[in-house]
Amino acid sequence: MTTAPASLPAVAGDAALVAGTSLWRDAWKRLRKNRAAVAGGVVTVLLMLACFLGPLAVKALWGYGFADQNLAYGARAPSARHWFGTDYFGRDLLTRVLYGGQISLVVGLLSATVAALIGTIYGAISGYAGGRVDGAMMRAVDIIYALPYMFLIIILATMFQRSLVMLFLALGFVGWLTTARIVRGQTLSLKEREFVQAARSVGTGARGILFRHLIPNALGPIIVYFTLTVPSMILQEAFLSFLGLGVQAPRPSLGALISDGARHMSVFWWELAFPGAVMALLLFCLNFLGDGLRDALDPQMKR
Repeated sequence: MTTAPASLPAVAGDAALVAGTSLWRDAWKRLRKNRAAVAGGVVTVLLMLACFLGPLAVKALWGYGFADQNLAYGARAPSARHWFGTDYFGRDLLTRVLYGGQISLVVGLLSATVAALIGTIYGAISGYAGGRVDGAMMRAVDIIYALPYMFLIIILATMFQRSLVMLFLALGFVGWLTTARIVRGQTLSLKEREFVQAARSVGTGARGILFRHLIPNALGPIIVYFTLTVPSMILQEAFLSFLGLGVQAPRPSLGALISDGARHMSVFWWELAFPGAVMALLLFCLNFLGDGLRDALDPQMKR
């Protein structure tokens, strides 16, 4: 009788030791241990805040807008008045780099979102339907894969009106193929699991199974690939802007600023150095964050 109370703390401790954790909590713990991913996420957030709030701060403090020209001032090196210098038309380069980063981030995020939505729905339907429907849908993906990816984007960018909306739609509409394959593979492995069979047994329709059971359980790989797609979209937007098919003047993007700087780099080095450095830092941080999320959400990494 006297030993029972003494054993209660041990039982409680044992219960605490065997208590399970959710996938997301376990992934969060692993992600926090990845210093490169955490640093990449912190710097990415700081860059996003700088790009979206910086132009407003510069306008309030110094009165510079991204399109304000001062032809008499011209291109000058960095100074206390213009931290990143000015371009050929006397425009403040700091404001243009921050605003260009804002445009590049918006295009990258929206393009990756469009690609993720199309690829997720397409891949889930293909994997759940199976049989001939799955075969036909995947053959269509293979055919599009065989076509030059950037060539399709250039065709879409030249056929339709060049606008910011059309740019991220063009990037998203041809960037969903890998997401579709990933989601299809996840759906094939999940659709015969017990919770899906239980949903069928209670009369849940195909739409309910797809959007309430299969897609939510495939969110891990989708989120990982989304984070890796964003820097890819930003890089492709920069390439299109370098060719003159991306964001149109007077709006700047990092790609357009790099293109302008490349033409004057032998004389005005700062026009290429600062936009290139910001873009390189942004892409590095996004890739570090994506790699960290991939490792954190990979079940094989669990110990």
